[in-house]
Amino acid sequence: MTESEIYQEQTLGVIVAVSPEYLPDHSDPDESRYVWAYHVRIENRGNQSVQLIYRHWRIADGRGTTHEVIGDGVVGDQPVLEPGESYTYSSGTPLATATGFMSGRFHMIAADGTRFDAEVPAFSLDGPDRRSALH
Repeated sequence: MTESEIYQEQTLGVIVAVSPEYLPDHSDPDESRYVWAYHVRIENRGNQSVQLIYRHWRIADGRGTTHEVIGDGVVGDQPVLEPGESYTYSSGTPLATATGFMSGRFHMIAADGTRFDAEVPAFSLDGPDRRSALH
């Protein structure tokens, strides 16, 4: 990840790092449409393989309007990560305001059958004229 703001959290040996990126070419402020990409890296630093089963995102705009996204896997994949492996993907979200935030979790299952939620750190979505800060 090359973006300057990287948010990171570790849960049971699984590190989730997220870097948001405002997309001015896909945004239209005159129409109250602001679009971000977010780049995610999931790294398994544990001692057994883990599989990402589903995701649960909470997305809030600057007015406090929230919605949730729950679904199988990420970008059509349910990756299995062996110890030391990582998986990266990018996705995006639109908002009706120039600022907001996201947080979430990835439901994982370890090789021994243990199920757990790898937490995704809350990260700020701030347009180019906004100061980055969690809301």
